Amino acid sequence: MKIGIAGCTGRMGQMLVKEIALADDLYLAGGITRDTTDLPDNVPILKDAEDLFAVADLVIDFTAPDSSVYNARVAANIRKPLLIGTTGLSESHMKEIRASAEQTPILYTPNASVGVNVMLEAVREVASKLGSNFDIEICEAHHSKKVDAPSGTALALGRAAALGRGIDLSSHAVFERHGNTGVRTENEIGFSVIRGGDIVGEHTVYFIGQGERIEITHRATDRALFARGALQASRWLATQPAGFYEMRDFLDSSHTHRD
Repeated sequence: MKIGIAGCTGRMGQMLVKEIALADDLYLAGGITRDTTDLPDNVPILKDAEDLFAVADLVIDFTAPDSSVYNARVAANIRKPLLIGTTGLSESHMKEIRASAEQTPILYTPNASVGVNVMLEAVREVASKLGSNFDIEICEAHHSKKVDAPSGTALALGRAAALGRGIDLSSHAVFERHGNTGVRTENEIGFSVIRGGDIVGEHTVYFIGQGERIEITHRATDRALFARGALQASRWLATQPAGFYEMRDFLDSSHTHRD
């Protein structure tokens, strides 16, 4: 399968290039990038998204929110599958991407790690079992170069916890505490962020009760795991009909453990 990479010079783009080279069933068709200062020799650079989709069987997008929305439109027009790993997408971005998915298969995942996506299911399950007397807090840590906060994964964990508890995250999320904030409100879901050094990614969800606490943690130590997860999901996505997909759709399939 011929893979195109939108954002081929970014951190994830470079990792995808390396992982594709190691795969017997994948071929790097080309890439597009906004950074033209230091172009890689091993990636055919295309002019725009239209050219990239023309030469690829499937495109993997790790760019920026507006670029991902545009690439989804191109994917819909050309009827080729698209996997989006871009973080920091707003509800309006997601609405446009879902509309494009009516014409072609699109999988959106803010974190392509299989482990993180199993964690999402675990968080939803735990939240559904515990009452509102258990407070929910989410802490995430990433490298100093990450530009969005909280991470897309942290927000996904918040949505999973809110879904399990039967509440709306947008009405209960707290992203900042400073000064005299007053007492914690019922069903509040707090987020805290750490940025520094070369942390690949760490996420912990706390369920804090009286006299006891449950912590669910995922620590990524190798960025390659995200690229491998994206490629695993891409193999599956290429066989799907038009529609909007998430990693849990892939995990529920029979192809989860394919190398």
